[in-house]
Amino acid sequence: MANVNKAIKISQKHLLGIQDLSISDVNFILSEAKQFIDLNKSKNKKLDVLRGKTQINLFFEPSTRTQSSFELAGKRLGADVMSMNLNNSAIKKGETLIDTAMTLNAMHPDIIVVRHQDSGASNLLSQKVNCAVLNAGDGRREHPTQALLDALTIIDRKEKIEGLKIAICGDIVHSRVARSNIYLLNMLGAEVNIIGPSNLMPKDIEKLGVKSFSDMKKGLKDCDIVMMLRLQNERMTSSFLSSNREYYEYYGLTPDKLDFAKDDALIMHPGPMNRGIEIDTNLADDINKSVIKEQVELGVAVRMACLKIFCE
Repeated sequence: MANVNKAIKISQKHLLGIQDLSISDVNFILSEAKQFIDLNKSKNKKLDVLRGKTQINLFFEPSTRTQSSFELAGKRLGADVMSMNLNNSAIKKGETLIDTAMTLNAMHPDIIVVRHQDSGASNLLSQKVNCAVLNAGDGRREHPTQALLDALTIIDRKEKIEGLKIAICGDIVHSRVARSNIYLLNMLGAEVNIIGPSNLMPKDIEKLGVKSFSDMKKGLKDCDIVMMLRLQNERMTSSFLSSNREYYEYYGLTPDKLDFAKDDALIMHPGPMNRGIEIDTNLADDINKSVIKEQVELGVAVRMACLKIFCE
């Protein structure tokens, strides 16, 4: 039976992308997530709000942070969690995504968390199953829970997003994290700078309401947040970089480049990091500037909130 209160507070059955959410949806998810921050630091982290519910994690791409945090989030809420090992599944035998969806649907899950290499895969899956679908990253399109946890991390440290100047730096063209963050940060009133080499920058990126820079120092000037991105080598079909050393020289986050941002600027990275290519090791580990570990910690809280809201 549908939860009447949920129907009032959230406008979607699925979480497929930030663009599908209203600002009230976003604020509701973030407020729910805040309630789980202290729980996750306590000795007893277990609730039973999803007792009797079945969660299936369906990851077609490798993942450490996202898959483990979704699994942990479901278990802390009391759900029965099944993470499929795709190396041993029928997908390896040629089964299509639609056939997989029909098979899983016959098991009557309450929510499916999916990561797939093709843009739009989560949308297709949502049309073939009766339960809620959460997008854990689809191709280059979106990664909504990463953007939500990034927003929660910023709010936790800066107490707001509206009015902040935020730089997103690196491989923009291949990054679903960048797209979801651009949508969400604009929605929440931030000023967003996009920084990267021209061949890793989408065409017409400024139509998304951002300012683009090829000079990192200019792009970082007076920024409150510096969000670095991973080089998505697995999505590069040709040679985009002359060398890792040259990339680090121009687009790796180093102390001299960070000096152009505000003195209290925070450093973020969705992980996994390529140290010495995208970011200086000492900066990544600087507890006064880096909130990379907090992103991982608050990611569990955000994913608990999403599972609770969309599974109830």
